[in-house]
Amino acid sequence: MTRVFKKFSGKLGLPHGADRDDTETKKEIIITIFDYDSKQCREKALDKVEESFPFKGSPTVTWINIEGIDPKIVQKIDDNFGVHPLVSEDIVISGQRPKMEDYGDYIFIVLRMIYFSVKFNEIIDEQTSLILGPNFVISFQEKEGDVFDPIRQRIREGKGRLRIMGADYLAYALLDAVVDNYYAILEKRGEDIEKLEDEIMAYPRNGIGQEIHQLKRDMNYLRKQIWPLREVINGLQRNESKLIKKQTAIYLRDVYDHTIQIIDTIESFRDMLSGLHDIYLSSISNKMNEIMRILTVFAVIFIPLTFIAGVYGMNFEFMPELKWRYGYFMVLGFMACVGIGMVVFFKKKHWL
Repeated sequence: MTRVFKKFSGKLGLPHGADRDDTETKKEIIITIFDYDSKQCREKALDKVEESFPFKGSPTVTWINIEGIDPKIVQKIDDNFGVHPLVSEDIVISGQRPKMEDYGDYIFIVLRMIYFSVKFNEIIDEQTSLILGPNFVISFQEKEGDVFDPIRQRIREGKGRLRIMGADYLAYALLDAVVDNYYAILEKRGEDIEKLEDEIMAYPRNGIGQEIHQLKRDMNYLRKQIWPLREVINGLQRNESKLIKKQTAIYLRDVYDHTIQIIDTIESFRDMLSGLHDIYLSSISNKMNEIMRILTVFAVIFIPLTFIAGVYGMNFEFMPELKWRYGYFMVLGFMACVGIGMVVFFKKKHWL
């Protein structure tokens, strides 16, 4: 349960930033920058974070994306752009709850970017942090790879409104890409639920209980990560900050609707899984009852046959039937008639 419940007891009493993991600095850090307006677009991979500093006062829209978390790089970015130390701490320390904080000159957003690993058949995620300023957006990701490639392509090709809108619209586009990717996760899990439902109704094999439990854990985890996002989007669209224009608030409302729809889908899947678990237990119980019924019928059929065989298996000297020439065949025939008669009786009673 480490993905759902994290331990925080080791952080109690420590000063801000004291629990940053310096091992993160060993990971490769990838820094890319997009600087664009309606007429031109510049894309560049940076070797040093200091190369992004001149873009702070640029009249164009600047998107700085950092893949990998290095506390030193985060500190340099935050010092240059005037970011509060608590924001730096939230960026470095993963596992933050999705939230939105307005600091006046910039807005800080935390959300979870969630993927589905086909190889391991599990949900993986990473924390994504956004800093929205007057003319820039800085995004921090824990790992390499994201769902922002369509946005990059739209910026390069100048399609849609990205190149003619401001930084707030870019932040909306990033949020929308993350939220839309949740649909792919739910679609895959929905297919898994339907498959399990068909298997349970046809033949409840062993191991389905564990699969249902894993799906329930995934739904609980998705609910935990997406439910606070509703408050984040709602706060952004209702925020009176000068950083978010009225035109962009309309698009944020659409993201809010998508978030509500995703939450409703998760709740539906949770109810379906609870029902599947009950159906599975009932199917297992019915299967066991069927086996016990068949065994009971066979036992009842063989009880009189065993009695007859037991009687003639006694070693008494004076048993008249033992002297009959066809006694053996008569007893076998009688036993066969008893057995067949009981089978016919059970079939009339619909017990077989």
